[in-house]
This record gives sequence, structure tokens and C-alpha cells, in this order.
Amino acid sequence: MIRWGFIGCGEVTEKKSGPAFAKADGSMVCAVMSRDAAKARSYAERHNIGKWYTDAQELIEDPEVDAVYIATPPSSHATYAIMAMKSGKPVYIEKPMAQSYDECMRINRVSRDTGVPCFVAYYRRYLPYFQKVQELKNRIGTLINVQIRFAQPPKELDYNRDNLPWRVCPDISGGGYFYDLAPHQIDMVQEICGCIIDAYGLSSNRAGLYQAEDTVSACFKFENGLVGSGSWCFVADESAKEDRIELIGDKGMICFSIFTFQPIALHDSEGRHEYDIPNPEHVQFPLVQAVVDHLNGKGTCTCDGISATPTNWVMDRILGKF
Repeated sequence: MIRWGFIGCGEVTEKKSGPAFAKADGSMVCAVMSRDAAKARSYAERHNIGKWYTDAQELIEDPEVDAVYIATPPSSHATYAIMAMKSGKPVYIEKPMAQSYDECMRINRVSRDTGVPCFVAYYRRYLPYFQKVQELKNRIGTLINVQIRFAQPPKELDYNRDNLPWRVCPDISGGGYFYDLAPHQIDMVQEICGCIIDAYGLSSNRAGLYQAEDTVSACFKFENGLVGSGSWCFVADESAKEDRIELIGDKGMICFSIFTFQPIALHDSEGRHEYDIPNPEHVQFPLVQAVVDHLNGKGTCTCDGISATPTNWVMDRILGKF
């Protein structure tokens, strides 16, 4: 039985991830931490968790905590992950793995030196929807191009200059919405197509709602020579709203979404086919179960810090961080 302690109990833990740790075979949640005592206590009471803390070190040092789920903003991922691993406790980190490629490398070095596993919440790799995309890939021949297109209107909170969401504060998130949303897209195209070995980008702040970039364009190249491009706009008109990835092959094309889970569309010599693949109630459940099985010696989960780091490298390249 793996007994988890949560550092952070924000929105993502309410349905996407938190219940998955309680429902997975061989897993339970025994403690939760938030710097806000009222929030930690409320979360613990609502989810029948026995202990709550306001200090991360206290949770990590709790002898009843076997492993730690880090569900805080990216600026603290590296700190908490390193604290936990140096205490001998495996970690499961929310995406992006950290707020920079350099921080990811620090986490990986500590994991290597301590021998303590580090996993990252790129849960889409384990969802049936994206496994279906992998299955269909063979029907479009040799991949010749990949395109990512994403656009959404500003959120209501983006207009609140006195209290902006942390996701658009680069010192907390690592960037703007690009650094929050693009990781899932970039991780998935690498899962399907292989590692990206070169990437360039241009970014701009078009609406002036916050400091971070709100519009990004990029091109990239995979290790097998495949090339692709991406465009992201977080201040678009509602009419331009889009969530689409296209895998273009020499015998067809696959179109799918990352966030809206629109039916997968396959275009081949036989015409157009649609596949509507449902998700589990708690979308992180398949990955959480794989992590728990790994820690219980019942399997191997490869969604680790090593496989997650290239996504941060690509994002940092696109944003010109190095």
C-alpha cells in the first residue's frame, strides 16, 4: 500500500487527480498540505483524509507518508520534489515538471543520485483517447508534417490587473498560458512522433492584459527528420477558438484535440472516419494506477522526469529562454 501526501490542494486535485489516488488499487491518501490552514483542513475533511499540514517539510517527514504528490504552481516544483526525494520519498509532479529546463535537470540529478523515482503528470499518454490516436497512426503511412493550432479568448480573471491568475505570472508559472497549456500538446506529439531535437519560436504580447506572452508561433524538428509547427493565441475572439492537432501522412491525416476531446477524425483512402473515445471519470486515474503499480513492484511506469524534461526544453527554446 502506497500512502500519499499531497503538497497543494488546488482545483486540479478536486476531480482530475485527487480521487484517483484514493481509488487506485494499492494506494491511499493519508495527508494533505496547504499554506492556507483553512483550505488544507477543508480539503482533508471533504475527502476523508486523516491529516493536514501547513508546512511541506512536516508532511514530507511524516513517517506515514510513503510518496508525495506535488500539486503546486511550477515555481515550487523543484524545491518540493528535491526535498521529498532527499527524504527517500518518490514524487509525482504536476505538469509542467518545473518552471524551466534547468530546474528539470536539477530534479533528475537528485532522482539519479538518490535512486528515488520521480514521475510527472502527463496523464494523457495513458488515456484511451490518445492511445486510439497511436493505434490509428499506422493507417496514414509515413508522417510528413505535424501541426498544432490552439486559440482561446481571454479569461475573465485576465482583466483583473490587481489580482491576476498565477498562470500568467512568469515568476510563478514559468511563462503565460503557453507554459501552462502547451506542455500537454508538446508532450503528446513527442509521445506519438519521437523526441523534438530543434525548436524555434516567436512570441508577443498583443492584448497587454498581463506581462507574459499571449501569442506564440513555433516550428520544430523531430529526431527522425519530421518537421512541424504550432500556433497559440490566448487572447483570440470567440470565433477563432480552436483546439486541434493534425498528423499529416503520405496516405492520410488524423485530426484530434487535446483539451476538448472532440471525436478523432481519420482521413484515408476510404474516406473520413470518426472515433468518439470516452475518458475515465478522473482523467489522471490510468497514470496514477501505473505509478502506484510501479512503486508496489507490479509494473513499470515510464512517465518519469527523464521523459518529461524534453517538453520543458522545447518550451524554453520556443520562448527564447536560452
